[in-house]
Amino acid sequence: MKPAQLHSLAEKAVAAAHRALPAEVRDAAGAVAVCFEDRPENSPFTGGEDDDLLGLFVGHTHTGPDGSDPLPPQILLFLENLWDFADEDEAAFRSEVRTTYLHELGHYFGWDEDEVARRGLE
Repeated sequence: MKPAQLHSLAEKAVAAAHRALPAEVRDAAGAVAVCFEDRPENSPFTGGEDDDLLGLFVGHTHTGPDGSDPLPPQILLFLENLWDFADEDEAAFRSEVRTTYLHELGHYFGWDEDEVARRGLE
């Protein structure tokens, strides 16, 4: 699938996931930019490591900048990796984009894997 098509599918999946968030987190989640990149090796945030990453959260958490990370919060989704992980299946791709977005959003809120699951955001 062409990169523009993956980008369009991913944008729609993220928008749907965002709309489905519980009201208590939806507004705060709107403060997090979502960036779509082809692969992690093209990102200045990964340092060329972890070439199989599906997503990454960078920047300060919901509690605000603490001086250790002055970047604004961002979720990076690596579309070609997600497409490969989904075995080039469109429905599986949309599902994995949703799952990865929610996982990285959990990092923004400072939640561990158990808290993300407890909140039904997996």
